[in-house]
Amino acid sequence: MEFKELVKNRYSCKKYDTKKVEREKLEAILEAGRLAPTAKNLQEQHIYVVESEDILAKIDKITPCRYGAPTVLVVAFDKNNVFTYPGEKRDSGVEDASIVATHLMLAAYNEGVDSCWLNYFDPEQAARELGLPENEEVLMLLDLGYASEGAGPLPTHNSRKPLSETVTYM
Repeated sequence: MEFKELVKNRYSCKKYDTKKVEREKLEAILEAGRLAPTAKNLQEQHIYVVESEDILAKIDKITPCRYGAPTVLVVAFDKNNVFTYPGEKRDSGVEDASIVATHLMLAAYNEGVDSCWLNYFDPEQAARELGLPENEEVLMLLDLGYASEGAGPLPTHNSRKPLSETVTYM
């Protein structure tokens, strides 16, 4: 698929069929995340693939936004393995995990798999519910699956500000 078409047409699916994501497609999606760039190539991300009904039920307890997806990727990062920027006020954890998550999301669409970036949850509660190590912070959850009949982008999906409102040349 052409990249321009991929980024234009990908949308946040909010209604999933029960069909599971095929293993080869899931592996291709995960590989795209593995290849994502990270500061100093620290690769501090950790992706948890959730497919079991028990753990999906735990995710349902922490967010109303799973929308019935049969697979959820939990994108976390090791807080002890990040690059601290000059000035000591920021580190690379959130941005690196965001780059990884974006690769996962775009790769999913490229594989014909629908997704939705979830951030409506308490990251600390998510880590506790899922039993993640204390050194890991959850950035986001990524619903994966196939859209149910009638699902589609929001009416505002194609509404974008012009570049002149979002870009300044200096």
